[in-house]
Amino acid sequence: MAAKKMVPPNKSCLKRLRQAKKANAANRSTRSAIRTSLGVVRNAKTAEEALKEAPRLFSMLDKAAAKNRAGFSKNRASNYKAKVGKLVNKLAAAPKA
Repeated sequence: MAAKKMVPPNKSCLKRLRQAKKANAANRSTRSAIRTSLGVVRNAKTAEEALKEAPRLFSMLDKAAAKNRAGFSKNRASNYKAKVGKLVNKLAAAPKA
């Protein structure tokens, strides 16, 4: 049995669905970009590689937190930035082979 598509009962519900769809797309895009950038930093072999991507990641985190996008609050963004900082410091302190 095919599921019936529910029709919103009034205009405000219709508008809310449009807004949710738009927010969903923005959140998905933001979350994807942050995860990609975070992956680049985490997979960096040297501190220089990580430092190259870090400002871009920090900028995205700050923007997401300012707009409450993709579930990023100011505290969550700050925690991510701290973790990246620790990772960069760890890479910088690692002995060069």
